[in-house]
Amino acid sequence: MSKRKNRTTPLPFYVVRAAASGDKDAIADVVKHFSAYIAALSTKRLFDEYGNTYMCVDETLRSELEQKLVQGIHKFKIA
Repeated sequence: MSKRKNRTTPLPFYVVRAAASGDKDAIADVVKHFSAYIAALSTKRLFDEYGNTYMCVDETLRSELEQKLVQGIHKFKIA
């Protein structure tokens, strides 16, 4: 059984509920919670003319992923 070292604590339910109801501070907390994951998803490998490899965050893609997250928060329904 493998254990993940960088396990983050889940968001408290009251933050999720507040974000789903439209609280701007709670939405910012959710986006901040997922910011490392979003940055990892939007990281691209680039090569220069000498063949050196560079890892760089595509800011356009990162912004689009954050917007999709906020749209998903607004659509989220708590039963």
